Amino acid sequence: MKRSMDAYLEGERKTEPWSLQLYVLNQDPKSVRALENVIRICEERIPGRYTLEVVDLAVNPQLAKTDQIVALPTLVKKLPKPGKRIIGDFSDADRVLAGLGIFQA
Repeated sequence: MKRSMDAYLEGERKTEPWSLQLYVLNQDPKSVRALENVIRICEERIPGRYTLEVVDLAVNPQLAKTDQIVALPTLVKKLPKPGKRIIGDFSDADRVLAGLGIFQA
């Protein structure tokens, strides 16, 4: 029996790796909270299938312009495509999941 293309793609989405970047500002309380929330959400929904790079713009301020970051904290999904960006402290898990396109994990 052949699987439908939708079923195949859904199965692939459940196993493909996620590449995320979180842009923060040093130990700013909102940035710390954002990091904690992102890690919690990823561990609950895509455990073992993500990489998270934390970019501190206090250390590398030039990256704000290069990477077109206009507000902090900003979470950028590089993979899987399409890429997405969301801004905030990521305390609303449903909003983060919808923003990243994670509906089933």
